[in-house]
Amino acid sequence: MKRLGKVSHYAKQGFLIIRTNWVPSLNDRVVDKDLTFVGVVKDVFGPVKAPFVAVKPRIKKPESYVGSVLYVDSRANKKARRDKKWTPSKKRRPTRRPAPKKRG
Repeated sequence: MKRLGKVSHYAKQGFLIIRTNWVPSLNDRVVDKDLTFVGVVKDVFGPVKAPFVAVKPRIKKPESYVGSVLYVDSRANKKARRDKKWTPSKKRRPTRRPAPKKRG
C-alpha cells in the first residue's frame, strides 16, 4: 500500500482529484486508510514533478473524501497479474483474394 495523496476536490465530471508526487499506473485500485475500496485511477495529468490523479469513485457520496488521504492498493494488482495465465492465440491464415477477371 503506497500513499497516493490528499484529495483536493470532487470534480463535476465525477472524479476525485488528488495531488501526488509519483505517477501510479492506470486502473490501480485506490483505498482509504481503513482499506475500503474507493475507486480506480483513470487519468494522470499536470506537471511531471507533482502530477494530479483523477480517480473514478465506486462509492456513494464521494464528496465525503475531500481532504482525506488515499492510498494505492498494490496487493490486489500483483495477485491478479500472477493468476492470469498467458495462452497463445490460434494463428489464422488470411483468406486469399480471388484473381482478377480477364477483360476482353
